[in-house]
Amino acid sequence: QVQLVESGGGLVQPGGSLRLSCTASGFSLDVMSIGWFRQAPGKERERLSCISNSDGSRYVGDSVKGRFTISRDKAKKTVYLQMNSLEPEDTAVYYCATVLCISGTYYRELDVWGQGTQVTVSS
Repeated sequence: QVQLVESGGGLVQPGGSLRLSCTASGFSLDVMSIGWFRQAPGKERERLSCISNSDGSRYVGDSVKGRFTISRDKAKKTVYLQMNSLEPEDTAVYYCATVLCISGTYYRELDVWGQGTQVTVSS
């Protein structure tokens, strides 16, 4: 069964850090690029970052550039999103999904999504 499962969300104070994990089952990270998205209440879903299956090249959205870093461990079939300097505006449900991501460019989402993990940034 092809599946993505996120973990690592929680409550963090402003200025703090969290690392989210997205673990794949049913396929290898060698054949599928993975992206991270978030959706805050009342807002549209926002794409954050993706990492290419072929060469590990990365796209990072402007809103999180310099604060969020995507990485992967192919042996563990896991993609990470390291989030630093978190702000209350980062509060959202964070999702990972299979995407088309080539040479640092995000093209589009594909059809496998995780269930999401809540991140709340508050004092």
